[in-house]
Amino acid sequence: MPAFAVTALLFAAGCSSPASQAEQPAAARSQETQSPDDTATDAAYHSLTVAAAPTATATAAAGPAGSGRPAHKTTLAISSYDSRTRRAVISQGKKSTSPSPPATSPSASSSSASSPSPSASAAQHEAAVGDVIASAPAPGAPDGLLAKVTKVIGETDRGTEVQTEPATLNALLGDDTAKGTVPVDPASFDVDKLLPDVKVSWSRAGDVHVGPKGATVPLGSLRLDVSAEVPTAEGAPVSAAASVSGFVQVAPQVDFRYGGEGTDAAPGSAYLGVSGDWTSGWAVKGRAAASTTTPLRIPFAKLHADPVLQVGPVPVVVNLDLTCYFQISADGKVTVDVEQSLKGDFKAGGTFGAGKGWTPVSASDMTSTPVRTSVTTAGNVKTALGAEASVGLYGTVGVTADLAPYLRGEASGTVQASSDTTGAKTTGTWGLYGGVDLSGTLRLQLSVFGTPVLQRSIPLGVLHREWQLAGDSL
Repeated sequence: MPAFAVTALLFAAGCSSPASQAEQPAAARSQETQSPDDTATDAAYHSLTVAAAPTATATAAAGPAGSGRPAHKTTLAISSYDSRTRRAVISQGKKSTSPSPPATSPSASSSSASSPSPSASAAQHEAAVGDVIASAPAPGAPDGLLAKVTKVIGETDRGTEVQTEPATLNALLGDDTAKGTVPVDPASFDVDKLLPDVKVSWSRAGDVHVGPKGATVPLGSLRLDVSAEVPTAEGAPVSAAASVSGFVQVAPQVDFRYGGEGTDAAPGSAYLGVSGDWTSGWAVKGRAAASTTTPLRIPFAKLHADPVLQVGPVPVVVNLDLTCYFQISADGKVTVDVEQSLKGDFKAGGTFGAGKGWTPVSASDMTSTPVRTSVTTAGNVKTALGAEASVGLYGTVGVTADLAPYLRGEASGTVQASSDTTGAKTTGTWGLYGGVDLSGTLRLQLSVFGTPVLQRSIPLGVLHREWQLAGDSL
């Protein structure tokens, strides 16, 4: 495809889209009430819909600022990308399914099929420079691509090769606004099981279900069941063998907001986060021994998904990672037989406001119920069944969060207590507590919105809640 075709196609598509949301039906726009005075500015400011992108996601492109070519869908596609050199090959029509090998050096590139075409004039090169392209995951760009064309190199048998540099979303979204929450399809997660006894279940709309026979998973949820042995106290009897078993069930959602251009070409506001419903249940048995100062954390599954949000004409690629783990700290003295169920919701992210910069957002509302409680002898133990989450855009991590619902038991003196019997035999005190910790960090890469770069990572702060489930003080 000749180099001038890139420019011609981008220009034609831009001219045929009088505004970045003009092609959207009126019913799809935000239902905000407008006064007659708003009519004059309606053409310049649009509320873009935010939804899960269709399977055949289109690429979006925009010309340089002032070019009159706002963000629009285009039939151009990224057929290959080399993250080391930041060179991309742009082709017309259907995307290539197989990535091409990256050029090993400028000299190798100049002597290969990537050599500039003699017909590519300097004027044609200049016309394409400045174009910004947003693409869903493509060969060589598994996390999607948001890039600005800095140079047209020439023609190859796969399309037009261009040099790129990182771009920001405000170059595409401009003065438009967007706000939405999109559920992540549980079937889209790649799951890496880190322990032998991990089972995965999920269900989505259409009554499609995968998982162990008899497992009940709500629509839109992903469930992981696990069981594992944990270290026991030195010299403990065989009957004190310690184990943890349970499940995590989560229905994650991506929260996205963009507030239009503010001052200094930065958005007036922005938000990126992850939220969702959470259900878990787990049992701890035996006399576990682990450091009480440095808890033993055992990851049992890693999950990754790249949901694509359709923000007006622009495909926004979100990178979501989850690492599920159980964690235990115990002094090796107390013997427990405890089972707990927990459910609720959570939210973690970062919000940007003009004059305020980036600030953290974290919230969790969870409750738990003890199914079975048994504590013998004095000591303490704390177990958590949680998940570390990270969410970013186009391969750059923006927010990390650690959600850790936990179960804590402690006893002093001589104790033998159980929820299955009336009363406890004790000369001391004992208690069983449920709780949740939520912590995390805002990262430098949130500047992908077009906001100023953070000078340092910002902690989300620690959200901590605890409640008593059982004990002699109830």
